[in-house]
Amino acid sequence: MKHLTNTILLGAVTVSAGLLTSCKSAPPPPTPPPTVPVATAGPATLENDLTLTAEFRPYQEVDVMAKVAGYVKYIGVDIGDHVRQNAVLATLEVPEIQDDVAKAKAGVAAAEANIVTAQAVIQRAQAAANIAALSFKRLQDVAKRDPGLVPKQDVDVAQSKQMEAEAQLASANSELKAAQEGKSGAESEYSRTQAMMQYATIRAPFTGIVTKRFANTGSMIQAGISSETQSMPVVSLAQNDLLRLILPVPVTDVAGIRDGQPVNVNVVSLGRTLQGKVTRYADSVQMATRTMDTEVDVPNPDGSLVPGMYAEVHLHLADRPNVLSVPLDAVDGIGTSVQQAYIVRDGVVHLANVKVGLETPTRIEILSGLQAGDKVIVGRHTGLSDGEKVDAEPAGYESGSHS
Repeated sequence: MKHLTNTILLGAVTVSAGLLTSCKSAPPPPTPPPTVPVATAGPATLENDLTLTAEFRPYQEVDVMAKVAGYVKYIGVDIGDHVRQNAVLATLEVPEIQDDVAKAKAGVAAAEANIVTAQAVIQRAQAAANIAALSFKRLQDVAKRDPGLVPKQDVDVAQSKQMEAEAQLASANSELKAAQEGKSGAESEYSRTQAMMQYATIRAPFTGIVTKRFANTGSMIQAGISSETQSMPVVSLAQNDLLRLILPVPVTDVAGIRDGQPVNVNVVSLGRTLQGKVTRYADSVQMATRTMDTEVDVPNPDGSLVPGMYAEVHLHLADRPNVLSVPLDAVDGIGTSVQQAYIVRDGVVHLANVKVGLETPTRIEILSGLQAGDKVIVGRHTGLSDGEKVDAEPAGYESGSHS
């Protein structure tokens, strides 16, 4: 019995040894290739829209000042009043300008009287010159016809009187010209005083709404033409039938801005979406903010939009219908001189240089380097190399989606 037990133990030891020897000689199992997510390059319609927030501003807004100083005699508008262009907002009492007008008017009358006097002087001088010339001619003719009959001295005196009369006529003509110039100066002064008197009536420079009123009847208004004085406006006026939106477009999107670009204006507080267009832009980037001011005009004929309201502006920058594209994270080096994509063909990675076009928040246009149907690796590409074997797994991207 003991011999049988020893035999069994010996057999067990032999089998165990054989198993150990077999385990040491077997090769290790192969490492499976890494699994990578891929998307298919395919056609898509790409749209690049920029969303910015802006505040409605009046198309025009101005503090209406007085050009002359005076007391408010009448003011006929108040906050919220709609006024037409050239409508009377207020009138000022300016007695000194009224006196200047009367004085200038009298100066014109005096100048006209001087002209009449000068004309009469010319007539007298002309008559005297005619008589002097006639007398000299008669004596000269007699002296030529009958020498010695008329003394030479009498002829010389007649000639002298003729020359004197001609000089007086020329002086009278000069006085008339001076009187005419004086009338022109007087009329100019009269026009100036009348213009200053018109400034006493303050009118609306454009059609709009009175947003503030600063003066009342009897208020003293200083002339708003000196930078040294704190002049008080009469009213503030705003044009609200057309509003402005000033958009700070980032420098990266400045190249896509052009006149007439369509925009969607979403007024959240009113639940309305309006259509608009880019009307003007600065064509210069502000160094402090790296943005360019771009303006959109929004008609507001019913006055439902109020300056100060905020709006979301969706600016349509570009549109690429049916172009080859891939997900944005399928391309490395975007924004640099070299862009690359990793293509998987028959389970092997191939590195391809690509040229990109329009970029949207989710996809990017491929101009060259890829073909429709290529499987490109999306996400992180760290550790991947050209020629490496991988196990491709669809990432769930829609190649034909609109972005």
